[in-house]
Amino acid sequence: MSIEIVFIILLALALAAGTFLGMLLRRKLAETRLADAEKMAGLTVEEARKEADTIRKEAIIEAKDAVLEAKAEWERESRELRREIQSQEKRLLQKEENLDRKAAQVDTKEEEVGRLEKQLQQKDEQLRSREKEIEELIAQQSFRLEQISGMTSEQAKDHLLELMLSEARHDAAKWIKQIEEEARESADKKSKEIIALAIQRYAGDYVAEKTVSVVPLPSDEMKGRIIGREGRNIRAIEAATGIDLIIDDTPEAVIISGFNPVRREVARIALERLIVDGRIHPARIEEVVKKAEEDVDRSIREAGEQATFDVGVHGIHPEIIKLIGRLKYRTSYGQNVLQHSLEVAFLCGIMAAELGLNVKQAKRAGLLHDIGKAVDHEVEGSHAVIGADLARKYGESPKIVHALAAHHEDEKPESILAVLVQAADALSGARPGARREMLETYVKRLADLERIGTSFTGVSSCFAIQAGREVRVMVASEDVSDAQSFVLAREIAKKIEDEMTYPGQIKVNVIRETRAIEYAR
Repeated sequence: MSIEIVFIILLALALAAGTFLGMLLRRKLAETRLADAEKMAGLTVEEARKEADTIRKEAIIEAKDAVLEAKAEWERESRELRREIQSQEKRLLQKEENLDRKAAQVDTKEEEVGRLEKQLQQKDEQLRSREKEIEELIAQQSFRLEQISGMTSEQAKDHLLELMLSEARHDAAKWIKQIEEEARESADKKSKEIIALAIQRYAGDYVAEKTVSVVPLPSDEMKGRIIGREGRNIRAIEAATGIDLIIDDTPEAVIISGFNPVRREVARIALERLIVDGRIHPARIEEVVKKAEEDVDRSIREAGEQATFDVGVHGIHPEIIKLIGRLKYRTSYGQNVLQHSLEVAFLCGIMAAELGLNVKQAKRAGLLHDIGKAVDHEVEGSHAVIGADLARKYGESPKIVHALAAHHEDEKPESILAVLVQAADALSGARPGARREMLETYVKRLADLERIGTSFTGVSSCFAIQAGREVRVMVASEDVSDAQSFVLAREIAKKIEDEMTYPGQIKVNVIRETRAIEYAR
């Protein structure tokens, strides 16, 4: 054999041996791995068993704890239930004892009631017998009285009735007098309440309309200049004029507020001049305010002189002329007091001429009758009394002084002149439109009056007249009787009082008319 063949055979034998050895190694390795896996599986099973035992023990412990807690809760609830049952048993026992005690009391009361019934029956029998005896005695006494008095029982009754009627009339007269006195006192109190209520209702509108003046500004930048640095300019204006200056969001306007109309007019003039001049600082403000005061004083004096010239009265003290001029800046119920005084003066002159009295004296009294209003915000008291004191102080005659003091019944009128001033004052003030109010408020009040009047059944039409001082209500005669018309007037007046706000009083006039119409053909 050649060497190559031997080499090949040896190589083949080596390959076979290697293959066999590889198979033996793989088998040995597989057996080793199997043993390791079995060992690991045994360990895993053992650990799982131990963990299961641990979980089972924990579950057993938790179950025991839950059982113990449930048992403790049950025992606690049982104790509470036993306590509640015991308290209820105690209450039941107490109620039973109370019921037994009440039952015993009822039995005792029943015995007492039975005893009282027997006593009442006995007393009732005694009373019946006494009643019979008394009736017999009354009959005997009546017979004896008739014999003694010589009058029958009917005649005695008539005599007693006459006596009672006489006493009743006397008592009624006393009661009537007392009621009249009480009514007079209550009427005086009620009238004052009504006047006070009217003043209260009018006060809000009056303050809003008559205590402020508005000064227009060229631009809103001027507001800052009027206020000044740290407000020194506005403080200087308020200190110099004695009024309040209101600078708010109102575009291009400043509001001047104050009750003194003269001071308000001074402030208005001074502020307008400062705005035009442009130089606004405390020193300039004092200078302009002083000049404005002089101008207003001159205007007041000129207005007073013009009023005396128009009326045609002379010899009036200069201080009174100045007071008359101050009335130019005073209003009453929206009516300018100076114009009102001129009207009263002319009306007094006309009536004095018709009666053949002193016309100049009547005009003088009419012109001066309200001078107290020029200072009534500075002096306490009624303006009529204040005016009379001023007239007396400045040398007016006693007749003029009395007419001024009596024109509002502060004094009793004792002269024809005083009565004329009263009448002229009422005519000027009551003239429709004299005491104006805001147009919207006026129209709304008339509309509300007519609406209230027509809201009642049986009203055919309603008209507000005399500037809202009177309401005339026309009713259908077939729906409203004469007696019902009085009730209707009262109901309308009550509804007006409840729903509306107005100064003074409003007259409700219900008119019922029956017409019979026939035609001759």
